[in-house]
Amino acid sequence: MTEQVPQPAGAAAPTKDVEYFRTFLREGGPGPNAHVILLGLTVFDTPDLLKAINKGFTYHTFQRFQRNIALPLESVMTLVNIPRRTLTRRKNEGRFAPEESDRLVRASRVYGKALELFEGNVSAASNWLLAPQRGLGGAVPLALAQTDIGSREVERLIGRLEHGVFA
Repeated sequence: MTEQVPQPAGAAAPTKDVEYFRTFLREGGPGPNAHVILLGLTVFDTPDLLKAINKGFTYHTFQRFQRNIALPLESVMTLVNIPRRTLTRRKNEGRFAPEESDRLVRASRVYGKALELFEGNVSAASNWLLAPQRGLGGAVPLALAQTDIGSREVERLIGRLEHGVFA
């Protein structure tokens, strides 16, 4: 049975957050946590980011991430590895648990790396994340990135592609 992969939303105009991230791609960013811009965060310092994760992100952070990466809700839920019922509870509560917030940061990091690979092109990055990749043994990056180990493998492939190493 072939897994149906949802397609990204239409070629919507990049959000302000994505434009801000693109500026960092061109001019250099605030360090290794620049990807949190895709969550609507401006906390780039690792200790402060850890405090924010431990406090738990607001539901608005999830919504902003979805808007910024232009993927359907189901795809974002897959990437963040959060079931619909849990997402509904978090919406009602207004805040995510620390481990869910950590997964949101991981998802923004993977998506940020894909955006770097495609020079800030949201549509190309989304399409790549949703398509089976030979460098991942035919796996879909979005599905692999649900776990820490899988996300590292996706990031390693992106690094190889950036350096022209396809095997």
